[in-house]
Amino acid sequence: MAIGLLASGCAVMAPSPPQDQTNICKIFHEQPKWYDYARAAEEQWGTPVATQMAFIQQESSFRSHARPPRNRILGFIPGSRPSSARGYSQALDPVWGEYRAEAGSTLARRSHMKYATDFIGWYNRRTHDQLGISLHNPEHLYLAYHEGQGGYRRGTFRSKPQVIRAANQVSARAVRYQSQLPACEAELRCRRFYQFGPFCSTE
Repeated sequence: MAIGLLASGCAVMAPSPPQDQTNICKIFHEQPKWYDYARAAEEQWGTPVATQMAFIQQESSFRSHARPPRNRILGFIPGSRPSSARGYSQALDPVWGEYRAEAGSTLARRSHMKYATDFIGWYNRRTHDQLGISLHNPEHLYLAYHEGQGGYRRGTFRSKPQVIRAANQVSARAVRYQSQLPACEAELRCRRFYQFGPFCSTE
């Protein structure tokens, strides 16, 4: 019971999804720490902030405890879930374990944006290293993210029009977010009282 209450409390304390998910500045104005996490992941792994946010919007609509809906037995009895995906990034159990062992903290949680952005950056860097896909190509990065590097290499997405459609949506959203970001990035980088003049870089 206590464990259940604790888990429920964590879910309650998680940030609500942004009201307007079409504008990256409005997203970051609601959750400025998310910008810090995404920028740190970009500096570490190379995936642009806008692409990270486009992935997360597609995967979870910024819901910290998102999970695939359960299968239904006889149309109404809740059954098992189709996969182990969960959290902002919808990372699966096996690859999340690889991330934690290779790059993340053993305390990393899929329900925390800091680790979601870092995971996406780490995964896309691995995609770039293995497949040569540019970190500025959100469409094909997403195809590899959804299908796995092996699936992408085999072209499994070609028979999945819904995955191709999702990749196109991610790409369009990343372009839109990138065009919006300059309107607020200087403010986001220099929002603390000690950040001024030479102590705050907007480059």
